[in-house]
Amino acid sequence: MSTPANSPPPCPPKSASFWTQGWYAYARHLASPNFGERPAGARTDLLVLHSISLPPGVYGQDHVQQLFTNQLDWDAHPYFQGIRNLQVSSHFFITRQGQLWQFVSCDQRAWHAGVSRYRGRPNCNDDSIGIELEGLEGQTFEEAQYETLIHLSAALLQAYPIKHLAGHEHIAPARKLDPGPGFEWQKLQNALALPDACFPTVHQQHRGD
Repeated sequence: MSTPANSPPPCPPKSASFWTQGWYAYARHLASPNFGERPAGARTDLLVLHSISLPPGVYGQDHVQQLFTNQLDWDAHPYFQGIRNLQVSSHFFITRQGQLWQFVSCDQRAWHAGVSRYRGRPNCNDDSIGIELEGLEGQTFEEAQYETLIHLSAALLQAYPIKHLAGHEHIAPARKLDPGPGFEWQKLQNALALPDACFPTVHQQHRGD
């Protein structure tokens, strides 16, 4: 099932069966070859939020989808030379209009986190689900993106033992800055009605707790 190009997916009823082998029914599916098996016994309990745009600050193109499926024309823009032959993926990508794409089954290991550590564990790819927001680190995101992210996160919380939500900046602080201060963690926390313990300590510090 897919949604119109400029509309966020509807929030399905709790009784709906909207997962099929880790694929979400309310996303556009575009399978990436960049994935692997999760380690035996891995507990998928972390959502990692990222921001991405290719080239940086340019929106509405298909370059992210092409990158995650190894189809990007490296010669199409000078910036692409710096990431030439990069093989990465994320489970989900949310465009500025709120359109939701899925590239890897949530039951599989996507290549989104890189060298990382969080909640006392290294290699966050092993037991996390990656969500990319179309945007530039430090800048703001669209209401349509939050709406889609909230619906998706609620569905993931029902289907997987999610206990933690963090940004790429929190799991790889020496390397990454996304999604950055423009992302409204409080909006997400309020919508999902989750306790402070589910979120990075830095988020609580920024809001004055």
